[in-house]
Amino acid sequence: MNWFFPIHYFLHLIFPGVVAYAATPKLPHKWWKVYMVLLATMIIDLDHLLATPIFDPNRCSIGFHPLHSPIAIGVYVLMIFIPNFWVRVIATGLIWHILVDLLDCMI
Repeated sequence: MNWFFPIHYFLHLIFPGVVAYAATPKLPHKWWKVYMVLLATMIIDLDHLLATPIFDPNRCSIGFHPLHSPIAIGVYVLMIFIPNFWVRVIATGLIWHILVDLLDCMI
């Protein structure tokens, strides 16, 4: 386990809750739902099951796995412009996930 492991999972699992809470100040009843949707965007890691080995601590996910590809990332960015609250929440979660994985690649 490297030193970044706990930070990586904090950024994937806990920080989105802080973002959800801060992003819905006028809708305090909705922050939990937003948080759950942000967590659900972790499902893009299912593409790791297509790789051999499934987990390689020295492999960068960005550009290797299909849902972490430049085309997929472009789709996630375009989703931000769809005028629907929940689509934007999903896009935010997917982009955040990619940024955290990118940070992992840089470290």
